[in-house]
Amino acid sequence: MIAELIQATIFVLTIAIIARALLSWFVRDPRNPVMQFLITITDPILAPIRSVMPRGMMIDFSPMIAIILLYVIGEFLVRATS
Repeated sequence: MIAELIQATIFVLTIAIIARALLSWFVRDPRNPVMQFLITITDPILAPIRSVMPRGMMIDFSPMIAIILLYVIGEFLVRATS
């Protein structure tokens, strides 16, 4: 039960991160309600990663790093609860 909840949470966060990354290419209005929701959900994960990444890169790799970290942490937690 707990493992399934962890996996579902990580899945939802992963989808939110991917959606934010994709919509950032097209939606330029930060007041858009969908973007505000995605920013609210994903900023606690992406902001710490962005703070330690080097500045001036053309591509933002923080979503990819966040998804990998979510997967690793999720696997660890699922194994710990099983």
